[in-house]
Amino acid sequence: MKREFFQAVFSSGQRLPEHIATGNPAQQERWRSMVARAKLSPEQRATVESFTRPVNLLIISGVWCGDCIEQIPLIQAIADASGGRIAVRIVDRDQHPELSSRFRLNAGARVPVVIFLSEDFEFCGVYGDRTLSRYRRLARQQIGLACPLGEAPESEDELRQTTQDWLNEIERIHWMLRLSPRLRQKHGD
Repeated sequence: MKREFFQAVFSSGQRLPEHIATGNPAQQERWRSMVARAKLSPEQRATVESFTRPVNLLIISGVWCGDCIEQIPLIQAIADASGGRIAVRIVDRDQHPELSSRFRLNAGARVPVVIFLSEDFEFCGVYGDRTLSRYRRLARQQIGLACPLGEAPESEDELRQTTQDWLNEIERIHWMLRLSPRLRQKHGD
């Protein structure tokens, strides 16, 4: 996919409040509740504040998706701490089949999927639908003797670890961009 394609889709994407507003009242409340819980530790904030390269995060989502509700606000909290160096745009999976069909995970149209793009919209990587911490939690719930009786909200410890998982991936992309010969030449550093 060419960077012009990514730039056009990114430009058409929504910011988090706009995305939330497309949901029904119950969905909107779940999103708002998670946004209120999405916080960075002082150490996480310091890491984000140290980033120097701009990065664009194009997120394929569904306003109805529980994994999106539980993770995208964490990504947005990271972006909010970046001083504008991390830009987030969200597109609905079903409204952008030309994009979502190319980023299927395990042969499925899973969400959220985060597409990492450089400042000039070059493709840098993709990550989703759940972080390692979230998969570990699901494995504990679904494999073995215990059987969950309903969806329980993440504990604060699990929330911090999921935030850290996303921060680790965003930091990896930051270092890719920071050490890029192409961008080092462009920025003279």
